[in-house]
Amino acid sequence: MEQQIQKFPEGFLWGTATASYQIEGAWNVDGKGVNVWDTFTHEGGHVVNNETGDVACDSYHKYKQDVALMKQIGFSHYRFSLSWARIFPDGNAASYNDLGMQYYRDLVDELLTNDIIPMVTLYHWDLPQALQDVGGWLNESIVDHFNDYARKCYQELGSKVKYWITHNEPYETCWSAYGLGEDAPGFTAHPSTYPYQCAHNIIKSHAKAWHTYDSEFRATQKGKVGITLNVEWKEPKDSTQTAAADRSIQFMLGWFAHPIYTNGDYPDVMIQQVGKKSREQGLEESRLPKFSQEEMDFIKGSSDFFGVNHYTTRLVEEKIHSPADASFLNDQDTLESVDPSWPRAASKWLYEVPWGLRKVLNFIKAEYNNPEIIITENGVSDSTGDLDDDFRIRYHSSYIQSMQKAMRDGCKVFGYTIWSLLDNFEWALGYSEKFGIHQVDFSNSSRPRRPKKSASWFKELIANNGF
Repeated sequence: MEQQIQKFPEGFLWGTATASYQIEGAWNVDGKGVNVWDTFTHEGGHVVNNETGDVACDSYHKYKQDVALMKQIGFSHYRFSLSWARIFPDGNAASYNDLGMQYYRDLVDELLTNDIIPMVTLYHWDLPQALQDVGGWLNESIVDHFNDYARKCYQELGSKVKYWITHNEPYETCWSAYGLGEDAPGFTAHPSTYPYQCAHNIIKSHAKAWHTYDSEFRATQKGKVGITLNVEWKEPKDSTQTAAADRSIQFMLGWFAHPIYTNGDYPDVMIQQVGKKSREQGLEESRLPKFSQEEMDFIKGSSDFFGVNHYTTRLVEEKIHSPADASFLNDQDTLESVDPSWPRAASKWLYEVPWGLRKVLNFIKAEYNNPEIIITENGVSDSTGDLDDDFRIRYHSSYIQSMQKAMRDGCKVFGYTIWSLLDNFEWALGYSEKFGIHQVDFSNSSRPRRPKKSASWFKELIANNGF
């Protein structure tokens, strides 16, 4: 039996995570502008039961309760996101709203008073609607708007915040929102072009925000700026399918990681594959945009750590798709499936496959020059929110042990972050799926929180810094 590391290194970070739209509520309070999720949910027809994040967990008013829950468990860090539209209601610097920033100053101070490290995500999907109205992530002007927003956040919070994450899961922004249409703003008409345009601008916006920190703030604030990328492990369905599996992970993770952590450009297999599929359509140019050499030099190395969101694994095999059905997904010429023996969570996409995390971390180690890694999300859903959540304890225990094995393999993992502190608004699935280690009663206007069994389990794990 493989030996397990029982204890984690001294100083290993144990934390939990949330996102602004999913927990804050207060959608039109204290000068906040409208964001794309306000619009998307208020339109109706996009979310289970037409639910919204108008109130959500009401963390805008209950942040002190949230911090007290974290303190009770012993978390060393809290990863949360800022609402761009709370700070710049119209998305641009001229619309700055200090009342919105004050909420985050107060939250950061409350965390530090309780010896909890703030880890701040600048963008977790809630784009100001005013920027969406001029094209959102498809309009290159957003690169400068994002940089203005990042700079203001560094200026106002950077003396106390030492971990910054530019984007959360840009893969989901660009595919789920601009290709599949499941997330706001819900675009479906151009799945073969919009996702690539979106990613091109997000990568440039990330690099610019990193360079702004590097040149204007690092010397005095001494913090770090990274990005969080989501990745499923892609396991070949059989020994003949290794090329298909590699292509799949390059399209998911390499799309963003290869430019930032390798050479400033997209993975070779992605350039070749999208070029080939574009030619098959009769197009003269690839649908995958090109970076200039100057842009590649600017993007390469623009991250101080590698944030990983990981939940599950897929089996992959080759399947050639017709050029008549062109999309980001079909460009890959793959087919994904799952092993019927894998336990499934409430989320239809989430299967419990702990060994996939070790493989993901070793892939990152080999592919991206062994970067400093933090798991910025890992978690599991149910549909009831019951306090007795032994399945969640099993899931986290097995994934943490898989992470330990990767650390023994030489992966430089410095922290682990649970998704999520609270049951919350799970995007298009509303409140039907629950990831929290605390139950929230959404039928009660005061949104009371109650710890689940997993909260006690984590308290013991963290107190022991291991098993």
